[in-house]
Amino acid sequence: MAKKAKQNVDKIVKKVNKEFEKTSSQIEGLVNDALKQFDSLQNQVQEPVRKLLKEIDELRDREMKRFHEEFERRLEEFHELQSSVLERLGVASKEAGEEVKKLTDEVSKEASTAAKKSAPKKSAKKASKAKASTSKPAAKKPAAKKPAAKKAPAAKTAKPVDKSNLTLVKGIGPATAKKMKDAGITSIDQIANPSAEDLEKLKAFSSVKGYSQFTAEAKKIS
Repeated sequence: MAKKAKQNVDKIVKKVNKEFEKTSSQIEGLVNDALKQFDSLQNQVQEPVRKLLKEIDELRDREMKRFHEEFERRLEEFHELQSSVLERLGVASKEAGEEVKKLTDEVSKEASTAAKKSAPKKSAKKASKAKASTSKPAAKKPAAKKPAAKKAPAAKTAKPVDKSNLTLVKGIGPATAKKMKDAGITSIDQIANPSAEDLEKLKAFSSVKGYSQFTAEAKKIS
């Protein structure tokens, strides 16, 4: 009985081992298949990326080449334009110089001929003037009359100052003047030489701009 039991156990162990090996091989096969699929998928992804990067590099190279060619062409056109402008300016300056030279030569020639023609006439005029001066006695000039002394204008009489017009004091406007009169300040003298009572009345206007100068300004008028 023990032998049979042992044989049964060995069979079961062998069967389990076989099943385990079979399962392990299946799992290994599945893992290998997954790795293969991952590699193929990676290659499929990498290939378009490589292609795209290659196309981008080619496009960049083409654009850079085109830009350099265009830049060189424009630069060459600019140099040609610059040289043509300089040539034109050189020709224009030469022509202008020649015109100025011709004009100065003509002016100098005309001046020399005019000087030659006017020389004998001037000498004849001088001679006639000399004869006239010897023949005719010099006429006496009449004595200059002294200008009559102007009479000094009569001094204008100064108009009397209206001391009741408080607006004559610098800094006092019509509104302030009316308030001062209502308060009892009716004359400029009250501001120029205020009494103790007037000072109390004037203190009510201490907030007015220029208040500190009211007395000095009033003294100038009075």
